[in-house]
Amino acid sequence: MEQKILNTNNLEETLTEAISECEHESIFVLTDENTRKDCWPAIKDFLVLRNATIISIPAGDHHKDIHSLMKVWEQIEAGHATRHSLLINMGGGMVTDLGGFAASTYKRGIDFINIPTTLLAMVDASVGGKTGINFNGLKNEIGTFNNAHCVIFHTPFLKTLDQQNLLSGYAEMIKHGLIDQERTWAELMNFDIATPDWRLLSELVMKSVKVKQRIVKSDPKEHGLRKALNLGHTFGHALEEFSLKHDQHPILHGFAVAYGLVAELYLSSVRFHFPTDKLHPTVDFIREHYGRLSFTCDDYDELIDFMRHDKKNHDGQIITTLLAGIGDLRLDQSVSEEEIKEALDFCREG
Repeated sequence: MEQKILNTNNLEETLTEAISECEHESIFVLTDENTRKDCWPAIKDFLVLRNATIISIPAGDHHKDIHSLMKVWEQIEAGHATRHSLLINMGGGMVTDLGGFAASTYKRGIDFINIPTTLLAMVDASVGGKTGINFNGLKNEIGTFNNAHCVIFHTPFLKTLDQQNLLSGYAEMIKHGLIDQERTWAELMNFDIATPDWRLLSELVMKSVKVKQRIVKSDPKEHGLRKALNLGHTFGHALEEFSLKHDQHPILHGFAVAYGLVAELYLSSVRFHFPTDKLHPTVDFIREHYGRLSFTCDDYDELIDFMRHDKKNHDGQIITTLLAGIGDLRLDQSVSEEEIKEALDFCREG
């Protein structure tokens, strides 16, 4: 069943209707410390939430862990939740991932609604039914496939974001453009993300979500086509985990994906002749807006070790998604250590 996506300018009316469709003997709202400050005030006075219990966890992907999960379970339990309770996840991808997992597992599953408040959550984390937490230093190592009852988009929330968080979400949109069609990719390359036209950005967000929805609908549990959504993520997750381990201020997920796209487009050009007139503008756009992650060739073995723990791997091989052209997918590509090091060279030096 296709996940219900609701794009609204009347958040109270839309949320009230969505809640009426769910079991909601009691209602809990999960935020992190940022969305509690910036976004919760927009809904706290809604009549439908007058008896809701607010749960807040620390912000940041490094808090998407078992400790935060236990805090959510404990507060739901303290609020006398039953199997007929409802959890509303309001925040970025960390909140929708962790909250979705908490709801999926509490008493073997309660209803949940996602209200993504960041660009990354809107175009990626909140849509598609993946939930989970990080574990043992690895991204999304424990989780479930379970759709929210619905996902409610209220794009004015995007105006609360700083430029870094806008860029983080935009990287996933670039990925969607690359796996979709040239027109989608070109619109994204030509959009001025530094000084966004909010109306146009809202339209691009919905186009991006439709790309993901189309893929997820045909392959909900990632046995085939959904692997296209992993473009940029084999390298991206390794770079993100490296940054979480070594940097005082780790890079955001979308920045890691952007760097991962550079590496995997390079491999696509070497192996499948991905066209240079698409490679260079994409790499130039990423380098202009995202810069480069600082690492050296001495770090390659550690990065490769992170890649070896990727969930996509099988038979001891590191697996990634590559492209022969925009929308021309090459799934389940095994890459060697030598190829990985060449791609990392390209990331660092061009």
